[in-house]
Amino acid sequence: MKLFDKILIANRGEIALRVIRTAKEMGIKTVAVYSTADKDSLHVRFADEAVCIGPASSTDSYLNIPNIMAAAEITNADAIHPGYGFLSENSKFSKICSDHGVKFIGATPEQIDGMGDKATAKSTMKDAGVPCVPGSEGVIDTLEEAKKTGKEIGYPVMIKATAGGGGRGMRVIRKDEDLDEYWDKAKKEAGAAFGNDGMYMEKFIEEPRHIEIQIAGDQYGNACHLSERDCSIQRRHQKLVEETPSPFMTDALRKKMGEAAIKAAKAIGYEGVGTVEFLVDKDRNFYFMEMNTRIQVEHTITEEVINYDLVKEQIKLAAGDKISKKEYFPKMHAIQCRINAEDPDNDWRPSPGKIQSYHEPGGHGIRIDTHVYAGYSIPPHYDSMISKLIAVAQTREEAILKMRRALDEYIIEGIKTTVPFHQKLMRNENFIKGNFTTKFLEEWDYKAEEL
Repeated sequence: MKLFDKILIANRGEIALRVIRTAKEMGIKTVAVYSTADKDSLHVRFADEAVCIGPASSTDSYLNIPNIMAAAEITNADAIHPGYGFLSENSKFSKICSDHGVKFIGATPEQIDGMGDKATAKSTMKDAGVPCVPGSEGVIDTLEEAKKTGKEIGYPVMIKATAGGGGRGMRVIRKDEDLDEYWDKAKKEAGAAFGNDGMYMEKFIEEPRHIEIQIAGDQYGNACHLSERDCSIQRRHQKLVEETPSPFMTDALRKKMGEAAIKAAKAIGYEGVGTVEFLVDKDRNFYFMEMNTRIQVEHTITEEVINYDLVKEQIKLAAGDKISKKEYFPKMHAIQCRINAEDPDNDWRPSPGKIQSYHEPGGHGIRIDTHVYAGYSIPPHYDSMISKLIAVAQTREEAILKMRRALDEYIIEGIKTTVPFHQKLMRNENFIKGNFTTKFLEEWDYKAEEL
């Protein structure tokens, strides 16, 4: 296996720095790209080379394929790592890389298209024998068709944007009349967000858990799973806390879900690392939700419990290596808190600005992935993530205690952050007992809690 000589990282912030670190450890040179708003970011400082690709707007920089490809050409990069978000699941970008002889460290265009359209993905999974939520066979075009489908599936149902994510274009419908109110609104929201107003419908799962399986696949048809992550603590379908193993998991359920995830990967000949996401109901029935054909934000906790670098594995698989891990059954416990520049006391309002003082917690079993420092300004143009704080211990109870201590040590002054929210969560009785679903934040009065 010949590794790449130089990798361009088509992303920003902590994930760009994360990839740079692994590439350097593998003896691979790195190229950072950056917008004018990110000129002082650490990923720019620590890459071997850096190229400005445009102004602050994502459209003009991190989503600007011609500028990124030009940066790859002038620096002679032979591979591009897209990180997550931005162009990481853009089949057009994957194909353009291939057409120009640059290896896209991620899924093929066909795999991205097959899993990116949720209706197509669901059909593929059904054919592969992966359990799916009952729903429409494809895109629903009209309100009348939506009402007919809703009655056939049985309320409550959920309407979703076929091209979307992040909760946009998504509505829970509990009765026929609700479609009159929400159908057009959801379609318009989807069209504005994704340039595609296609909608589909599926059964709404009551008291759901959001549990995903980490997978890896190589170019030779091999695939494996590396256990699960519980991502049920969410706000408006955006994950806030992730952990592995899930406190809801059993050995039998892990075996079934792992086998289903491998079926999903093999059904499309998946290459690289990725995630198969499931909804799990209160009776531990699980249903395919979507497949992410990229590295996940929360890959860190899997890395910590399996003691292996998933970005390294991703690069090796892209270079033509076979999967090096076969299966993992958790012996450690890891929790990740996403630390965002947001104000939880004021409807999670974004809080960009200059970090006046910054002190990271440390100690055994604590990891922080970040790109910020004292004096760094959080720009208003992008995702508000400051860092990912990870605690690893022998048991869940010990991991929670370790996370509490780390959060109490974490000092970020000058902007509002989600640290106080996580401090309260780690002391919440239901969270400690593992009694939570994706509706946890809708039912928990965070502001009423005291530290």
